[in-house]
Amino acid sequence: MTDGTRTDRRSQAWFGAQGRSGMVYRSWMRNQGFGHEVFDGRPVIGIATSASELAPCNAHLTRVAEAVKRGVWQAGGLPLQFPTMATGETLMRPTAMLYRNLMAMEVEELIRANPLDGVVLLSGCDKTTPAMLMGAASVDLPAVMVTGGPMLNGKYRGQDVGSGTHVWKFEEDLKTGRMTEEECFFAEGCMARSNGHCMTMGTASTMACLAEALGMQLPGSAAWPAVDSRRMETAQEAGRRIVGMVEEELRPSRILTREAFENAVRVNAAIGGSTNAVIHLIAIAGRVGVELGLDDFDELVRAVPTLVNLMPSGTYLMEDFCYAGGLPAVLAELLAGELLHGGPVTVTGRTVAENTAHAERFGSDVITPLGAPFQPAGTGIAVLRGNLCPDGAVIKQSAASPHLLTHRGPARVFDSPEAYHEVADDPDLDIDENTVVVIRNAGPKGYPGMPEVSNVPLPAKLLKAGVTDMVRVCDGRMSGTGYGTVVLHVAPEAAVGGPLALVRDGDPVVLDVPNRILRLDVDDTELAQRREALTPPAERYSGGYTWLYTQNVEQADRGADFGFLRGGRGHEVPRDSH
Repeated sequence: MTDGTRTDRRSQAWFGAQGRSGMVYRSWMRNQGFGHEVFDGRPVIGIATSASELAPCNAHLTRVAEAVKRGVWQAGGLPLQFPTMATGETLMRPTAMLYRNLMAMEVEELIRANPLDGVVLLSGCDKTTPAMLMGAASVDLPAVMVTGGPMLNGKYRGQDVGSGTHVWKFEEDLKTGRMTEEECFFAEGCMARSNGHCMTMGTASTMACLAEALGMQLPGSAAWPAVDSRRMETAQEAGRRIVGMVEEELRPSRILTREAFENAVRVNAAIGGSTNAVIHLIAIAGRVGVELGLDDFDELVRAVPTLVNLMPSGTYLMEDFCYAGGLPAVLAELLAGELLHGGPVTVTGRTVAENTAHAERFGSDVITPLGAPFQPAGTGIAVLRGNLCPDGAVIKQSAASPHLLTHRGPARVFDSPEAYHEVADDPDLDIDENTVVVIRNAGPKGYPGMPEVSNVPLPAKLLKAGVTDMVRVCDGRMSGTGYGTVVLHVAPEAAVGGPLALVRDGDPVVLDVPNRILRLDVDDTELAQRREALTPPAERYSGGYTWLYTQNVEQADRGADFGFLRGGRGHEVPRDSH
């Protein structure tokens, strides 16, 4: 509880002002029923909520915000809720990733422009979590993340079904006649049966866990289901804690250190997390001036086994993960194996090691012990190099087919995902199980926005023949709920003249994951001739946000942020206009 005498808080530049300015700020706030006593110098806490019915994963965050408010009031602060945009991957076209940077800009500017001393960030769907962390990091006011929690486990005909992951499975069943349209329609409702984000270890669950691993979310709070009462308890505790963080001046710049990011990279490997985490972590690191590169995601994880047995790489779902001990149990296992830094400070004010000192793991099926892991060390994300991806590409080994991790086959090239889908069901399509499907112009600039289209479904004729996987290569992304032997984030992308633009049908493509190679077996002289004949694509946009995006977005290996947003801009109080 504050003593009511503080005049040095950032918010007092507004509410403690004398004369007309102070009268304007206080009187208009009082039209909401606030008494004069709330302007006594207590911490003013913003509650940034991405609640929206257009982002189903975030639709319940208004209720979460009420719990945060209770905590702020209890700790002696003044909670003020404000909306942000919601970038829901489930509905937005062409992709929510196009708008991640816009949301980050909005969050940053709203925090800076308003009389706030600290902020609680309420997110859910996969792009909202990194966007909010990016924006808050650039302002560097005390901040704590509260993710909205996963849905309850999907249930269909007595079996668990995972959001996203089973979409791909059901589509395959539909194409091969193992499932009818009516059964598929019924299964939709069985898959998504409560508020919350994907309950697989997709990007939403991954980024919730990584927000916790970074130290920006309270211990254990990533995994509580959205409709569990303890989700609200966690939110209330976050409201109390942010007031303490303001008193302690515990800012993101103290939490988001190089060691914290190294922890997050290793945790992503241990939980079988999404490849999208690569792009998001690099972008967040760029906001606080931490050097984090693509190769870190390969080098830092080689000794880290996959401990968590969750879809799409495994069997279970986030509800099971929660009851098995959640992320603190994973952190404790990694710390015991000296695979994490225990010293980084977190939003609790304590270190990672202190937070997990009493963590427990319940059972050994969902969260496996370090000595008997779900998958051995070296099965996480691999970073590939070669003449097809001079700036890198990634593949999620735990979601790929082992027999395809070393493969050589002829390319079948498509200039867009749509071009592939137009012919994918053609029974005469000239593709077999050895073909390498190459899909280009799906990168940050080319699509634009780098959509989750890389793991295109296999051609219908191959599915019916019993083929379950094939190598696919793309400059786009893949949903964290997806699976398959898919090479992603090829950089530079085709639209900016990357080597993917030079591939022709029949060119031999070599994938050698153990040796981290993605190569086009075509003579350098031939490739040089093709480059000379290459015509740059015409600019499609002349104005609006999409033009701003395509003109400024960086490549995947740089986090697909805007170059002009890298680094922080601080929380200096803006000029008074009254």
